[in-house]
Amino acid sequence: MSHGQKPHFQLLKDAWIKRHQKAHKNLWSKHKASLQWMKDNSKQLIVGSATGLLMLAHPANATTITQGFFPTSNPSEERVAHTREELVHQLSLLLPDTVHPLSADEQKQIGHVLTTFFHVPATTTLDGKRLNRNYGIIGAEQHLMRYPGDTMQTHFGNEEDGVFWSSGMAPGRGAWGYFANSRTEMTDEDILREKYYIAVQTFLSPGWPENTKELYAFFKYRKMLVVNPENGKAVVVVIGDAGPAQQTGKHLGGSPEVMAHLERQDGGARGPVLYYFIDDPEDTIPLGPIVFD
Repeated sequence: MSHGQKPHFQLLKDAWIKRHQKAHKNLWSKHKASLQWMKDNSKQLIVGSATGLLMLAHPANATTITQGFFPTSNPSEERVAHTREELVHQLSLLLPDTVHPLSADEQKQIGHVLTTFFHVPATTTLDGKRLNRNYGIIGAEQHLMRYPGDTMQTHFGNEEDGVFWSSGMAPGRGAWGYFANSRTEMTDEDILREKYYIAVQTFLSPGWPENTKELYAFFKYRKMLVVNPENGKAVVVVIGDAGPAQQTGKHLGGSPEVMAHLERQDGGARGPVLYYFIDDPEDTIPLGPIVFD
């Protein structure tokens, strides 16, 4: 080594530092908005850096959701990378002490958590439309008639689904009528829509009196993510009915199957849940429970 020349290890160190700086610069240039958001909300969102970088490097879309996370044997159950315990903890840091409408900032931060954990684009506003709230008390609903003449017997036949028989069937149709015109015309999609439906207070949504027809069409079978923040249980549903009435003290209702999966069967079968729109224009995200590995 000649006088003035840096030792070999020093050259390697300098090269490594330059490489690290270049990688850091490239990452921030490509994902500045996302990284800044994570930095600003680090106290509220305790998310592992490795997971965050993975999400940035491989952002979720409809194709990766269906091909990367759904097992072919049962596409209704999504496999996610995080634990329910982590989800419950993060939501506990963000949710208010009492069940009341979320602030704009709370909606945004919670939406980010749900999107990150479930790999679905969860949002409170879609096409400029939104519900009156996204955090409320859910109550049990009955089964809905899927077509004219549908009964509990035709719903379940001789299968051992007695746990759902006690819920009974609503005497009238849902807010959007029957799911199918007849039993022979009923599709698998119709069956899943009734099985995993919620009733929401569409009549209290912003702009309802002025744009009833437009909002009525928008909310019909609109896909949503419903999460029990106390145990992390989640299910992908559609809006299949309107209600409940304000005087009930509840803000939305869930089908017997939805309530069972959320484990809202304790006593009065009611409790707080989060419910966010899923932006899925290509209809690639299947309905049903989301489970953790």
